[in-house]
Amino acid sequence: MNQTKNILWGIVLIIIGLIWGLNALDITNINVFFDGWWTLFIIIPCFIGLFNQKESKTGNIIGLIIGIVLLLCCMNILDFDIVWKLTIPVILVVLGLSFILKDNLNNKINKEIKKINQEGNKENEYCATFSSQNIDFDKEEFNGANLTAVFGGVKCDLRKSIIKENQVINCSAIFGGISIYLPENVKVKIKSNSIFGGVSNNKKNIDTDKKEKIIYINAMCMFGGIDIK
Repeated sequence: MNQTKNILWGIVLIIIGLIWGLNALDITNINVFFDGWWTLFIIIPCFIGLFNQKESKTGNIIGLIIGIVLLLCCMNILDFDIVWKLTIPVILVVLGLSFILKDNLNNKINKEIKKINQEGNKENEYCATFSSQNIDFDKEEFNGANLTAVFGGVKCDLRKSIIKENQVINCSAIFGGISIYLPENVKVKIKSNSIFGGVSNNKKNIDTDKKEKIIYINAMCMFGGIDIK
């Protein structure tokens, strides 16, 4: 999926370069600084972000809608005063629909997460508020964890841990970040509810003959991010 993003960014840069060059040679006279041109810095990244399946799309969808609406306002197609009054209601509706659709689409994952949370170890709870925490399960059996970062950061290293059963990591990143390092012999499945944030899954699943254990990431991000490696 990163290849698709690179291709899209490449196309955008080529188009800008061609327009700039043709204008410089007086072949064309395309005004790149049209009314509302700055909204493209919102629209283009959010649009390209929709093609990344490893990240939550809610923030990108909201950003794309905001960017397009601002562009239409700058071009006097929409009334800015009316749009401003409807901004918060529209965002709330989009978020509500996102939560409902995610729960229905990920029903199987939701049931598994709920089951493991009821049976799992509740002792592994770590919270970083205006601070940071480094957690290392070196040669320890891992039985799930609750990680919370509020204006802070949490690093959880499970690369040398012992994982005997499927486990859940409940994560909350609020204006903060959480980094999770997983061993190669586990698979990862993600459930994410994000508001202007998201989960980035950079772990490569390696196919083996053995039945791999699954780590479920139950994530909630609000102006924060979770990075899985």
